Amino acid sequence: MWPFWWKGPSGFSPRSTAEQVTQGIDATGLTAIVTGASSGIGTETTRVLALRGAHVVMAVRNVESGRKVKEEILKEFPTAKIDVMHLDLNSMDSVRKFASEFISLGLPLNLLINNAGIMAAPFMLSQDNIEMQFATNHVGHFLLTDLVLDTMKKTALESDQEGRIVILSSEAHRFTYSEGIRFDKINDESGYNSIWAYGQSKLANVLHANELTRRLKEEGVNITANSLHPGAIMTNLLRFHSVINSVVTMVGRFALKNVQQGAATTCYVALHPQVKGVSGEYFMDSNLSKASSLAKDVELAKKLWDFSLSLTNPK
Repeated sequence: MWPFWWKGPSGFSPRSTAEQVTQGIDATGLTAIVTGASSGIGTETTRVLALRGAHVVMAVRNVESGRKVKEEILKEFPTAKIDVMHLDLNSMDSVRKFASEFISLGLPLNLLINNAGIMAAPFMLSQDNIEMQFATNHVGHFLLTDLVLDTMKKTALESDQEGRIVILSSEAHRFTYSEGIRFDKINDESGYNSIWAYGQSKLANVLHANELTRRLKEEGVNITANSLHPGAIMTNLLRFHSVINSVVTMVGRFALKNVQQGAATTCYVALHPQVKGVSGEYFMDSNLSKASSLAKDVELAKKLWDFSLSLTNPK
């Protein structure tokens, strides 16, 4: 991680904001899906993409909150193009319903930003009986990506413009169970550790982007897939740990990124010309970074892909 005030090779630093890293970029004509867009960096990502001219589809669990965010952005930018649609990544039925409804709109899809997530939650199962963090942070996004990928391919081909899939991971991907992904113990409550389970889901995010890259390159498709660490940010992700959250809130104003800085790397990877043609990489502070050795494990990525398919398409 770059020291807070240092600029990396891209010309940006941890202090750069989403508006700064997209300054002068025209996203008019692009359509983006942003998951978890009703709060935190998802909201700021939506705002900045809309500011740059993109048509943003906010994929949110709480539609009412999403509509309020849309109204606030429209007050600031009256010509912004924003739609709000329901998506609960905790439910594969909801993901399928969202994808079906989006496809029925006949919109193009240039950018898919898998932003939503939960962090360090106590052991719970999703509506599909999968450990909640793995289900929400990885499986739901894996299924969503799979369902809208044909639309992205069609858009890239017809528009002759590069499609970009941006998957938010975390430096927490380095802190997971010893085997990386516990394929045979995903739902093992007895061995559950909320922090390691979060790290497992974030490792899955990086592996997903890498395997997706391999497959897209094999097909010769003009779509990139990258993962990123947004930075340590003051958001509500630690709501399940009230004491830690209180400490983070007190210290955060001095040591952590604000939301505008937190959304910068997402917007940089989604829009900046410097990232054209770059795929299967891990970004931090709007610069290329290095993921863990497990995250670079090609065989682990393939195994995760097959495992994810078995969860999302059970026979």
